[in-house]
Amino acid sequence: MPFPLAQVANPQGENLRNTIDALARTPLSEILILVTVCTVLRLALAGPLKNTPVHLRSGFYPVLKFLNEAMDAIVYAAVFVFMIIRPFALQTFLIPSGSMVSTLLVNDMIVANKWVYRTSDPKPGDIVVFRPPAWGVYPEQLGADGVPKVDFIKRCIGGPGDLVEIRKGELFRNGQKVAEPYVKYTSTMDQIRFTELPPERRDQIAQDDFKLVEQDGEVIPVHSFGPYTNSRDLVVSKYVVDPIDGETLRAKPAVKIPEGYYLMMGDNRNTSSDGRYWGLVPRESIVGKSEAIWFPFSRWQVTR
Repeated sequence: MPFPLAQVANPQGENLRNTIDALARTPLSEILILVTVCTVLRLALAGPLKNTPVHLRSGFYPVLKFLNEAMDAIVYAAVFVFMIIRPFALQTFLIPSGSMVSTLLVNDMIVANKWVYRTSDPKPGDIVVFRPPAWGVYPEQLGADGVPKVDFIKRCIGGPGDLVEIRKGELFRNGQKVAEPYVKYTSTMDQIRFTELPPERRDQIAQDDFKLVEQDGEVIPVHSFGPYTNSRDLVVSKYVVDPIDGETLRAKPAVKIPEGYYLMMGDNRNTSSDGRYWGLVPRESIVGKSEAIWFPFSRWQVTR
C-alpha cells in the first residue's frame, strides 16, 4: 500500500524544527563567545547590585537584577547543554531526506545517543548518525575547508569482519540470509512525498547485486550496475570506472569489512545514496545511535 503522502510530507512545525536544528548545530566557538559576553556583563553588574543600599533597590534595580540572573542561567545552561550533553551524551538531528522512509520521514527530529558508542561499537541493525566521506556528499554540503558540513543517518548493515553481499535484492551477512522488514522501495514526486511501489514494480528494480571487493589495497563497493555514484553528481566520483574495469571488479570475490570500518545503507533502498555507492564509514566518523523520534509529537516512537 502507498504511504500516506500527507504523513510523509510532515509539514507541521517547520519553523520550530528549523530553529531547533539551527540551535543544535550552533558552533562551539559561538557558544564560547556567548558565555564570555554573559560572564563579563554579570561581573560588571555584580558589584553595583551588591553595593546598592536596600532602600535604593527600586527603579532599574529589579531589571538589572533580573538580567544578571538571566545571564547566570544562560551561562550554566550553555555550558551544561553544549559542552557536556551535546558532545558526550545526546543531540537532536533533523531528517532532511527520504533515504530512511518509512522508518524515518522527512522532517522528523530524532534524538541520537552519543554515549553508547563511547562504551560499545555499532551493531548490524543500529540506526546510526555519522559524518559522511567528502566524496559521498553534494557540493553544497561541503564546507569551505572541504569537510562535509552535514551528518548522515543510515542503518548499519555490517561491521568489522562481516562478509556482506546483496544477491538479487536479498541481503546476506556471513553467508546467511538476513530478514529486512524495514526495507522499502518507493517512488517520489519531490523528495518529500513518497509512495511505496507495488510488488510487481518492486520486483523489477529490487534485483541489485552488491559486494565489497579489494582493489589496489582498498576495499571498495561494487554492485550490478557498476561501482559508480548515483544519478546526481557527487563531489568526487571516487568509484566511477569504465565498463571494462567494472566487469573486472564484479568478477572479483567478495571480501570482509576491514577492521575499523562499517557499512551503512538506507531503508528506502532504491532512493538512498549510501555505502553501496561511496563505500565504508570509518569508526571515528560515527557520531551516535538514533534512539527515538521526538518531533512532531504525533510521530513519537523508539527507532528500530
